[in-house]
Amino acid sequence: MEVHSDPVLIRNSKECLIGSIDQGTSSTRFLAITDKGMIAASAQIEHKQIFPSGEDKVGWHEHDPIEIWQNTVACIESVVKNLKGVDLTRYPFKAVGLTNQRETTVAWNAKTGKPYYNAIVWDDTRTGGIAKQIANGNIDRLREKTGLPVSSYSAGVRVKWLLDNCEALRKDLNDSEMRDYIRFGTIDTWLVYQLTGQKSPSDGAFNVGGQFITDVTNASRWLFLDLKTVQWDQGLVDIVCAPHSVPLTALPAIKSSCEVYARLSSTCGVNGLDGVPVAAVFGDQQAALFGQCAFEPGEAKNTYGTGLFLMMNTGKKIVKSSHGLLTTIAYQIGEEGEIIYGLEGSVSHSGSTLQWLRDQLNIISSYSESGTLATDHNDGLYLVPAFSGLFCPRWRSDARGCIVGITATHHRGHFCRAALEAITYQTKEVFDAIYADSQVQLKALKVDGGGTNSSLMMQFQADIIGVDVIKPSVQETTALGAAFGAGIAVGVWKDIHELKKNVECGK
Repeated sequence: MEVHSDPVLIRNSKECLIGSIDQGTSSTRFLAITDKGMIAASAQIEHKQIFPSGEDKVGWHEHDPIEIWQNTVACIESVVKNLKGVDLTRYPFKAVGLTNQRETTVAWNAKTGKPYYNAIVWDDTRTGGIAKQIANGNIDRLREKTGLPVSSYSAGVRVKWLLDNCEALRKDLNDSEMRDYIRFGTIDTWLVYQLTGQKSPSDGAFNVGGQFITDVTNASRWLFLDLKTVQWDQGLVDIVCAPHSVPLTALPAIKSSCEVYARLSSTCGVNGLDGVPVAAVFGDQQAALFGQCAFEPGEAKNTYGTGLFLMMNTGKKIVKSSHGLLTTIAYQIGEEGEIIYGLEGSVSHSGSTLQWLRDQLNIISSYSESGTLATDHNDGLYLVPAFSGLFCPRWRSDARGCIVGITATHHRGHFCRAALEAITYQTKEVFDAIYADSQVQLKALKVDGGGTNSSLMMQFQADIIGVDVIKPSVQETTALGAAFGAGIAVGVWKDIHELKKNVECGK
């Protein structure tokens, strides 16, 4: 576990802290954020990446939801413990926000609290055949209502796979009493349920009885949501899950991104935050947009994380894509707040391409080494990291990665260069698609995520898209977004305008 703290930042803050749970693809973190938008303390734990073996399981990717919950508890308690030298009655946690890897899907039983299966991760490709069957020759058949193509990316097709392949889940669904205890959720829903529940009497489970909710940003990634009504659509559920009959009670209640959902209690297994409101939930890329304070239509950000995600705020307007992008919900502030929409280009492999160089090929020992070893030019070597197929704008789950132009003169420095360039070329393709759909020419690109630490990559990115690339003063914009939303919900900041005046957004 990595733990950091800076008590001086806390004492320079006005009067409070905001907690932020940042549950990502590779790790879970908890951060204490000041009212100035600075990170006062943090703890981080990586979790196991499960890749089931077998020729018929190539492309499968799972997480253990129990491990994710345990790591969340450990990170929270480590930060609270590490702040022992700070008077938390004087600088209390006013709220906790949560941001999560999107589309990663869990199914569990609310009576026992036990998951039926591991969480199926967002970049898992096992549902490609299901998506093809649902699309029936037209991947855009549900786009009018959902804003999404039918692909292996959406949470809904994971629900269908779980129903097809988990006998215990199917048995409960067909039982008139037990079907009421079935719960499907993305990681936000799973964690809020745990945070607001109490100990389960069943072995192998943690909590039961928690709040069963999601927010509008995560709900918009299922293939089950009508973007206009912002409600689950039974017709969409029936199309995706056929022949299974899934009741809407198995899906979480949809809430805004910023409101008080419940209060924490030690009965959930977390010590040190009794009575603190859980007050914000965002999918990770929407949280990064919020953390970059991209509140105006036409403002955009690009996150270089495990994957790569370019999102533009389109305001109250639903912009339909004809260039392979996703129409999504960017955020909603409060129950009565307006729905703010966005256009997004999602790419499955960015930082994970460098992870492949490190873990699978042993070409580098750290991410930073890729920039050190990279040659001045690629000498004709190109890499297409379609390890989970191609996402935006092509949506080809059957595509696979390739290396083109390799000769005997190429060495690991060329591979590093090709990998870094591949990430930026994918960004350019999405960048161009956003312009084609919106006719808004971005004058600058706000960036965040671990990939922005590579000056070589960021300069090459600016060169090929032809606009300035701007890094924020605080890199952890995803965690900041969750904290900013929670702070607004409990009155630390009155609204987004006061927020922008008081914190260093995207500078």
